[in-house]
Amino acid sequence: MSMTYRGTVALITGASAGLGIEFARQWAERGADVVLVARRLDRLEELARDLEKRHGIRATPIAADLALPGAGAALHAELEARGIRIQTLINNAGFGSHGPFLEQDPAQIDRMIQLNVAAVAGLTRAFLPDLAADGRGALVTLASTAAYQPTPAMAAYGATKAFVLSLTEAIAFETRASSLRVLAVSPGPTSTEFFDVVGSRDAAVGRMSTPGQVVSTARRALERGTTPPSVVAGIGNRLSALASGIAPRRLALAVAGRALKA
Repeated sequence: MSMTYRGTVALITGASAGLGIEFARQWAERGADVVLVARRLDRLEELARDLEKRHGIRATPIAADLALPGAGAALHAELEARGIRIQTLINNAGFGSHGPFLEQDPAQIDRMIQLNVAAVAGLTRAFLPDLAADGRGALVTLASTAAYQPTPAMAAYGATKAFVLSLTEAIAFETRASSLRVLAVSPGPTSTEFFDVVGSRDAAVGRMSTPGQVVSTARRALERGTTPPSVVAGIGNRLSALASGIAPRRLALAVAGRALKA
């Protein structure tokens, strides 16, 4: 079913690069106004100008560090003060790291958990009442194929994405009586700045996707007659996630450890 998002406002976190930019483009193409949130204001302003020029929508850039405690509630209050009401929340911001957990920088682990877990939960809790009451939009979170089994060499990252997947699927069930569409999207390796931040290509297991492919997968899932609570982007990734769920836990762990060069 083809859908237009005109008349709605989508809040997209991590909108200064990669999947965040692509979510903003695809939602703007379909008529949604967008609120673009990330730390790098210059990138957000450039993207906002481009989207407004190309699609005639309103794009609002907001610089915010979502890894700070209480960032979700603070962002909700700021938008409320500006008179901006959100119908769609796309929790895209996050990052990963690669290497033995014992050797990871504790400060980096703390920041990863704050951004990938606490910020997602905080933003979702802050905006969910508005989303559910309006019902025209969606709640979208970015999980990962790393969510489907333990990930040696990416232990903390995989655990954060398992949290995101579980949280989103549970919320999808809890809000099933409303018209709100709730979806967790699990990409595999994607051509973004993610691996530059990770600092290793060893984390790129499987066929590389483009941001366009991942976001289109999410959008098609949302536009089904009945939106699934979660979707894995890419046929190969879907098969791998299915196999991880069927295989004994110890076997899935060993396979992931070899693949990630743990």
